[in-house]
Amino acid sequence: MFDPKKLEQVAKQIQEAMPQPVKALGQDVEQKVRQTIQAQLSKLDVVNREEFDVQTQVLLRTRQKLNELEQKVAQLEAMLADKSE
Repeated sequence: MFDPKKLEQVAKQIQEAMPQPVKALGQDVEQKVRQTIQAQLSKLDVVNREEFDVQTQVLLRTRQKLNELEQKVAQLEAMLADKSE
């Protein structure tokens, strides 16, 4: 769901910001930070970029169809108005 490269980058930045004695713990700290970030991100109500892009395309197609239907309804209403006169 989340980009592992970005997650790794954030974990590395956090590790680099830590004092030298903490940095010495190395792999263990990085792994714990990564696990913590993943756990916190999984609690958020978010979607990944791919899902967002798919839904954006669906909404655009739906809007286009809605506009077409509105135009057809307007044409039909105009035809009915002409016939009733």
